[in-house]
Amino acid sequence: MSVELSTSPWLDVVGGFVARHRPLMVRLGNLESLFLRDQIQAVRLEKPVYVAGIARSGSTLLLEILNSIPVVTTHRYQDYPFLHVPYWWNTYLRMVPGKRSDPEERAHGDRIYITPESPEAMEEILWMSFFPHLHDDTQVQILDETTSHPGFERFYTDHLRKLLLVRGATRYASKGNYNVTRLKYLQKLFPDARFVVPIRAPRAHVASLVKQHRLFSAGERANPKALAHMQRVGHYEFGLDRRVIHVGDSKLAGRIRQAWDAGRDVEGYALLWGSVYGFLAEQLRQDQDLRECTLVLRYEDLCAEPERVLGELLRHAGLDQHTESIVQRYAGTISPPTYYEPSFTPEEEAVLDAATARVAARFGYGSETEADRPTPGDAAPPPSSGVQHTAH
Repeated sequence: MSVELSTSPWLDVVGGFVARHRPLMVRLGNLESLFLRDQIQAVRLEKPVYVAGIARSGSTLLLEILNSIPVVTTHRYQDYPFLHVPYWWNTYLRMVPGKRSDPEERAHGDRIYITPESPEAMEEILWMSFFPHLHDDTQVQILDETTSHPGFERFYTDHLRKLLLVRGATRYASKGNYNVTRLKYLQKLFPDARFVVPIRAPRAHVASLVKQHRLFSAGERANPKALAHMQRVGHYEFGLDRRVIHVGDSKLAGRIRQAWDAGRDVEGYALLWGSVYGFLAEQLRQDQDLRECTLVLRYEDLCAEPERVLGELLRHAGLDQHTESIVQRYAGTISPPTYYEPSFTPEEEAVLDAATARVAARFGYGSETEADRPTPGDAAPPPSSGVQHTAH
């Protein structure tokens, strides 16, 4: 079981240069901001929307929905590799348009069809340029209200304004799995930010993660350049360089690493699920302001009641004026399809339930409920601009 992971020679060479010279790219980004200072200061950065949670929880579908709203912009595949200079790079792309690309299924093999214009999680590249430790799974990766990095904060705020400016948008939306460990820092930077955290029943979620890990591991063995690309863009959720999201418990982070190293993928991902969502639950319990800014969106609820949940999503994001058009476009098409059948041994089920049950209950999941059993696949939205997407 594998996927074909391809990287163009141009992207491999230039992406490698950018990754090796991040300080240079930061300086170029600051230079761009200096040239555009008057224009970007006039841009209002209001209520950025952050979709943040463990991979394979439905975040791609949520980003696609938000990106389909005319006033919203997101990062796109074509923003790579020159993410640090969004205005200059997007201006160049408009001046020198490439040939139209036909939609292609992305490497995950999950029936999501993409073009260079499709929305994607890209901003991790910026975080890695300023916080080199963020994917060192021997260190705590939490950024919170005590975090201070003036250089990053200035660069990042300017970056978002430049993206809005060059795209003619008024709202920014982000998909960043690792931002689930940074909600309080982002809230410090943008007090009116809105957070959407997708969550999925543990058995189904772990099954999807295990499947993707095996697919990507095989694909990266066949094409080492694909592994390098994943490292450059900050995707460590699965594959040959899989890394733990360390949320403060070094002993637990070590157990996850040990399980993975021993080939016990189900146990490792189950422990990760409990660790990350347990961390989230505690933050929300302790911080009323953060709780009011955060919508925890259960994947199963979206599939079962898409009209209601889409309305809740858009109200939370402050985009409820677009509810009718979004519901018409998406609600009738969201359902769990059947493109794979996950399964666990009885021993794996016992380990998984033991690692996740307590935290799962805090989000309304019960170990014996139908919602907590592995679902056959992921929710599928309708085609967008000729591009078919399915949630992950």
